[in-house]
Amino acid sequence: MNVNEFQIIKALAEEGNMRKASDRLFISQPALSQRLRSIEKEWGAQLFIRSPKGMAPTPAGEHVIQFARETLMRYEEVSETLQTMANKVHGTLKVACASIVGQTWLPKVLKEFVTDHPDAKVSLMTGWSSEIVRALHDGEAHIGIVRGHSDWKGSKIHLFRDHLFLVDKVIRSVEEIPGTDRPFIQFKSDSDYYEEIREWWQRHFSTNPNRQITVDQIETCRQLALNGIGYAVLPSITLTDVEGVNKIPLTDSDDRFELSRDTWLIGYEPAFSLPQVDAFRRIALQHAKKVI
Repeated sequence: MNVNEFQIIKALAEEGNMRKASDRLFISQPALSQRLRSIEKEWGAQLFIRSPKGMAPTPAGEHVIQFARETLMRYEEVSETLQTMANKVHGTLKVACASIVGQTWLPKVLKEFVTDHPDAKVSLMTGWSSEIVRALHDGEAHIGIVRGHSDWKGSKIHLFRDHLFLVDKVIRSVEEIPGTDRPFIQFKSDSDYYEEIREWWQRHFSTNPNRQITVDQIETCRQLALNGIGYAVLPSITLTDVEGVNKIPLTDSDDRFELSRDTWLIGYEPAFSLPQVDAFRRIALQHAKKVI
């Protein structure tokens, strides 16, 4: 079997659907069906069972799928090793990034990266910090970008720090919060973000918010606040070029910011020696200097 056939098996296993797999592989469904029949003939076993709900691997298929994944991962490792011998930046840059950074700061970094290195490819996944760390452990990403207090034991580079603001269309100062009936909008997170806000609240107020709205994504929280539904505590990275709302700094008696968020570039040391990763790191650090 060749690499393309392993990619077919992997795509069918992950998509569980012939149409989705054909779209992902950029080949027609009839051609994909024919390739699958040829692969199954070579292995001498049926690898997938078709049903109205999609495609499910057979016991034999599960073994071949695992072998395909391991082979493709090893193939990428060898390819990347060979690429380090070349001067030109190419290969695939695999980045796992905190969602908030992926929606705000990262696009400009990646735009410069692909412009400067047109032969390189980019694979990007976004999610919570725990998902990013897991992607690094599983070899699904070269580097990760996480937020908050990072206890990562590998290589860790500080990118930037941004401050948190209370955002609302009506409230103009922190002193107005105890008397308002406007809902406090919060978003779910697996990091220490929520805990830091809770501790800040307890330092300043003796009771909980009168009304609360909890959403699953920071962008949803941001949009609700910008549209006047209630107030939220948001990092400055999400407020660039935002007009028409009050952005109240959360400061102490000395006018120093009480709440801030650090953004880190993390990964294992061998990954940072890859040309595409090193090129991304240099561009990321230049853009990090521009964050206020």
